[in-house]
Amino acid sequence: MGQRGSKPSSSDETPKFLIYGKSGWIGGLVGELLKEQGIPFEYGTSRLEDRRGIEADIRRVRPTHVLNAAGVTGRPNVDWCETHQIETIRANVIGCLNLADVTNAHGIHMTYYGTGCIFHYDDEHKVGGKGFTEEDEPNFTGSYYSHSKAIVENLLKAFPNVLTLRVRMPIVGDLLYPRNFITKIIKYEKIINIPNSMTVLPELLPYSIEMAKRKLTGIMNYTNPGAISHNEIMELYKEYVDEEFTWSNFTVEEQAKVIVAPRSNNLLETDRIKSEFPEILSIKESLIKYVFEPAAKDKDAVKESVRKMRAEARG
Repeated sequence: MGQRGSKPSSSDETPKFLIYGKSGWIGGLVGELLKEQGIPFEYGTSRLEDRRGIEADIRRVRPTHVLNAAGVTGRPNVDWCETHQIETIRANVIGCLNLADVTNAHGIHMTYYGTGCIFHYDDEHKVGGKGFTEEDEPNFTGSYYSHSKAIVENLLKAFPNVLTLRVRMPIVGDLLYPRNFITKIIKYEKIINIPNSMTVLPELLPYSIEMAKRKLTGIMNYTNPGAISHNEIMELYKEYVDEEFTWSNFTVEEQAKVIVAPRSNNLLETDRIKSEFPEILSIKESLIKYVFEPAAKDKDAVKESVRKMRAEARG
């Protein structure tokens, strides 16, 4: 049930999107994207735990498509979910299922920006080997955040109107934006070094709008093809922005001493997304085009800002 397929949109249907997650990162970016494309949209005003509120939003907006970018990841990171489990369930499970159920009852397509941080390298999926497919069952529940996301992904399989996108370590061009994966690692002097699948949002977010229009359903590994390690990203930053940049590595065991919950590391297979969008760039190509080449055009300012951020992180 991982890759259900597509349901062609009627030719006379003019898309109108209803977005949940206005105050969130991806929700805000998707709204900007729809505005740029001239596609009508509105943000939902209801909390997703409020079924009547969702119904009122749908009556008011009359959408053809719903985008669910709501939920909690925790601030400053997923460790927050370990001590706020009820809030995590309410947002990531109950709210998401509410929206899926209401949209299904109204015959409306729903795209859910989920996570691929529900897998971890194992004996069958080794570093450098084969990746996890849309059909594979999650094998990582080391953090409560990932646990809640794995549960809701499994339950969403029952809804014929839902497309679940497995987002991983999302990246944007702004190297100072706190939720950007590169920002998270570039500000520290010691990082782990493991190859991972990642999602370059400037390239992939437009694809999610097109997927919704195509009414794709089931599960989609929503990452650029291939994997890239933390060190490879740092080397790109050094090459394009700051040739004097330095860092060092520590082990997963050493990392565990400074975080509360374990972190997911994996490779996701991308055959499905490549079949829909053959032009998709590999993770390294996408990072160069959307992150490092733009940063290189203003390298002195970027370099100074990143050095300042690193100094503040050291305290």
